[in-house]
Amino acid sequence: MIMAEWNAFYRNEEEEEGQEEVEETAGDYKVMGRDSLVFLVDASKEMFIKGEDEGPSNFDMTMQCVHNVYGSKIISSHKDLVALVFYGTEKSQNPRNAFKHVYVYHDLKEPGAKRVQDVDALRGVKGAQLAADVMGNGETSLGEALWCCANLYSDVNLRLSHKRLMIFTCRDEPHGGDMAKNQLARTKAGDLKETGVVIDLMHMKKPGGFDVSLFFCDIISPPEDESELGLQLEPCAKLEDLQKRVRAKEQKKRVLARLSLCLGEGMKVAVGVYATCMMAKRPAPIRLYRGTNEPVHSKTRTFHTQTGSLLLPSEVKKAQVYGQKQIVMEKDEVDAINKFDEPGFVVMGFKPLDKLKLHHHLRPAVFLYPEEDQVTGSACMFAALLKRCSERSVFAMCRYIRHRNTPPRFVALVPQREEVDPGQFQVTPPGFNVIYLPYADDIRPLDVTQGPTASNVQVHKMKEIVSKLRFKYRIDAFENPALQQYYRNLEALALDMVAPESIEDFIMPKVQKMDERLGPLAQEFKDLVYPANYNPDSKAAAKRKTGDADGNAEKKPKVEISEDELRTHLQNGTLGKLTVPILKEACKQFGVRTTGTKKQELIDALVAKLA
Repeated sequence: MIMAEWNAFYRNEEEEEGQEEVEETAGDYKVMGRDSLVFLVDASKEMFIKGEDEGPSNFDMTMQCVHNVYGSKIISSHKDLVALVFYGTEKSQNPRNAFKHVYVYHDLKEPGAKRVQDVDALRGVKGAQLAADVMGNGETSLGEALWCCANLYSDVNLRLSHKRLMIFTCRDEPHGGDMAKNQLARTKAGDLKETGVVIDLMHMKKPGGFDVSLFFCDIISPPEDESELGLQLEPCAKLEDLQKRVRAKEQKKRVLARLSLCLGEGMKVAVGVYATCMMAKRPAPIRLYRGTNEPVHSKTRTFHTQTGSLLLPSEVKKAQVYGQKQIVMEKDEVDAINKFDEPGFVVMGFKPLDKLKLHHHLRPAVFLYPEEDQVTGSACMFAALLKRCSERSVFAMCRYIRHRNTPPRFVALVPQREEVDPGQFQVTPPGFNVIYLPYADDIRPLDVTQGPTASNVQVHKMKEIVSKLRFKYRIDAFENPALQQYYRNLEALALDMVAPESIEDFIMPKVQKMDERLGPLAQEFKDLVYPANYNPDSKAAAKRKTGDADGNAEKKPKVEISEDELRTHLQNGTLGKLTVPILKEACKQFGVRTTGTKKQELIDALVAKLA
């Protein structure tokens, strides 16, 4: 029993490395795994035809998307699994070569620098020639390609939380009307869907248009929920459209916590908490052993200070000194002290949206969305609450407890209605933004120094300048240059590039365009505010010291001492109490020459003179 408890507490960090991610929910734990993504790319001749105005081919755009996803996976979620499979090839390369005209370029594994280089080699004119030499163009059997992808998933021994397969093609009838091949593809697509694989279609433009109803409408998986992007009828004509559609599909939305939203006595709605935006940071450094260059895993052990023996968790107690007495508490007692209430949201009331101020912002907000599979009817009740709050322009004041041992916070549930763009892409999802509200002691007054008040003419002139320099702000338009340069350097090091790819710093102001927009406004404002011949680039003149009426700088008063006082200090042996300036002035007064300026040298010279 002791050994079991010992092993449960002192687990090796290497064993924890391969464990699945565990997320705490309202009352239980849900084991999550890794995301997986398979790119199934059509390698037929039609994919290599150049676009309009000698633009990139559909195959080239596909390889660019795969290249971008590989790079983003390495940075954001390097443990996810990705694979690249071509169908409609002349040559075959797959496990045991059981499937004809299917070429597995990358099996289902973690992305790495070598895979990025392999995909990069398939881009452009040289990449198309390489693909023709390595794989070639042959017959098409999408059913066998889907069968091969199913085997790739079955060969993975890790737990997969989300499985997605993306088909890139520009042919709406890949088999040319062959009913047997069409039926085989539908059967294998159904088998994949039953095993939890989500199949998406990334179709591209072709002459005559792409009709998804001919074949692919039976292959593609329906949307998982209302927030999922369904099958798009319009094909992608540009690289930007294809990348946007891939980004919308590749990442599975992960819930931070599944909690309950209490609306009143006996009225609870199941909701999920999501992080819509997080600050990008550099990854934490990994300690390596210099001999083998392998990661170093740390272990923590607790020892007795007197005997030096290892301590079990049951032998470690927590104590608090109160009234000169040490109070020892058990673990259950400490947990009970930290627990305030059950995790979840409790609605305290409603307030108008204008009561919520900008200075109430403390930290990034999270997003609330209903969880229908947890409690039936949650989506309907949540939608009704969202609609009424939005119509009345109010927010819900709630008490929020994230975990059992976290203190409660007051939050504001701000309603957000769904918005879609002309391409039917969801811009903002429907739900509540959870705004963390400050406590009273979080808001403190600031001592602001009062400067000179601007005149009405100066204010109107500055309003003209602001209106000229105003632009529509987008959060994705400004990247962190330091972070981008960091990843560019890592990419160049991993891919053996001669030099890292140059980046553009979007934070720096575009002075030339600003001058063109302003015109003479800047000079007019400067003439109104600053004195004539003002040059902000010139250095400020050095300040002169305060002097008398003649302009002479004020001198320090001379320190004088009489001969009688000096002899008295000499007789009492207190010359050492005098300061160095007084001793220097005494030497000048009595014409004593010294070879140094140290205090003892000055004392020795005065003693030799007056003795």
